[in-house]
Amino acid sequence: MEPEKTNHRVPIRDLVRYYLRLGLLGFGGPVALVGQMEREMVGGKGWVTKEEMREGIAVCQSLPGPLAIQVGIWLSYLRGGFWGAWAGGWAFILPNFIIVAALGALYVHFGGLPWVTAIFYGVSPAVIALILHSCYRLTKLGMDDWLQWALAAVAFAVTLAVRAEVAWIFLASGAVGILYYGSLFRARASASTTSSLLLGLPLLAGGGGDVPLGAMLGKLFTFFLKAGSLTFGSGLVIVPFLEKGLVQQTGWLNEREFLVAVAMGMMSPGPVVITATFVGYLVAGFWGALVATIGIFLPSFLLVLIVAPVLVRYRTNLNVQGFIKGAYGAAIGTILGACVLLGRIAVGDWLTALVTLVSLVVLFRWKVSNPLLIAAAAAIGLIAFPLLQPTWVFVK
Repeated sequence: MEPEKTNHRVPIRDLVRYYLRLGLLGFGGPVALVGQMEREMVGGKGWVTKEEMREGIAVCQSLPGPLAIQVGIWLSYLRGGFWGAWAGGWAFILPNFIIVAALGALYVHFGGLPWVTAIFYGVSPAVIALILHSCYRLTKLGMDDWLQWALAAVAFAVTLAVRAEVAWIFLASGAVGILYYGSLFRARASASTTSSLLLGLPLLAGGGGDVPLGAMLGKLFTFFLKAGSLTFGSGLVIVPFLEKGLVQQTGWLNEREFLVAVAMGMMSPGPVVITATFVGYLVAGFWGALVATIGIFLPSFLLVLIVAPVLVRYRTNLNVQGFIKGAYGAAIGTILGACVLLGRIAVGDWLTALVTLVSLVVLFRWKVSNPLLIAAAAAIGLIAFPLLQPTWVFVK
């Protein structure tokens, strides 16, 4: 069936206004943010179609870097062109950068923020509920048949087995999609060049990190440029890469500081990998926060702006559509797998399990807004943590 199309332009100022608001009020991590974009930009504003949204999720999940910001750049490119993508993407990041840099300054000035652990205790299980709810919406958006569900099951199992997202599962699922949905067995081999290009682009991302290490700012930029270029999926599963580099290899942070940085990324609005801003501030002050932020997000802009024009041109190609459908199935599976891994960190007693369950009921029954849910969960954490004093938080 011919994909639904829309090609109207959205003024760049409207894109900037929307993404400033999303960056300020959007909570719950990449899947929740993508779900919010789908709800507002497809169902609310009518700026993009369901097909365009599905294409964006599948392609961005197959690229290294944070999922939410890449989908935002993709949609901004479709409606605002090249400059719309840059303006919308950085507008998405700006509010979170300001908030997390300010929290970093407070943390350094006061020698720690004891309330962070309490808020993390309440917010983390609510984040799990947000991810599950958004994943449910994404399955309704783009899961069409048995093969996609089979690919999702394989990706789910692989994610749990290796405790991370792996690039080859997306590429392999896309290749299966080309074989099953595409034109290779329909005597329409002329599209194969485009499919090969799409399969190769993610593999090219690994070559951009080897720049000379000099001053601390250069080291920070290089480290986070690599993190944004070499890790697949989302901020939720970039954590093991960051922990190994920041704690074990460079020693820039101790384990406690790193976990606080992760908590800041999970609790603040916008993309979770804004953790880089907090880390940068702890290591080298404001300028460290700035270069770390640019380093972690810059590959997303470059990759999406390379791939997006190709897909816009060839979006009706059967092989391109097959790759997207296969990769989308893998995306759903890895998101659920990452949710299980995160759940082991976020849910450790009866109260956090209850917060997760109640949050799910509230999201499905009353469709409460993400900021309101996060605020309520934070209040629960601030009240309950001093009373229960759970020792497992920041330990598991």
